[in-house]
Amino acid sequence: MPKVSLDMPNEILNDLKVHVGDDKKFVSVADAIRTACRKMLDQLDEIDARHGRMGE
Repeated sequence: MPKVSLDMPNEILNDLKVHVGDDKKFVSVADAIRTACRKMLDQLDEIDARHGRMGE
């Protein structure tokens, strides 16, 4: 799996970490970021479909 590096404001990272750990929604910060990216891409696909921009 490729690795990606990014800069992120500390406030966002701290907000993410509240949801990471045992008995929380995400097992790691990387898992939270992957899940957020997938959700955003799904939303963009839905927007594109509504506007007739989906490719074959």
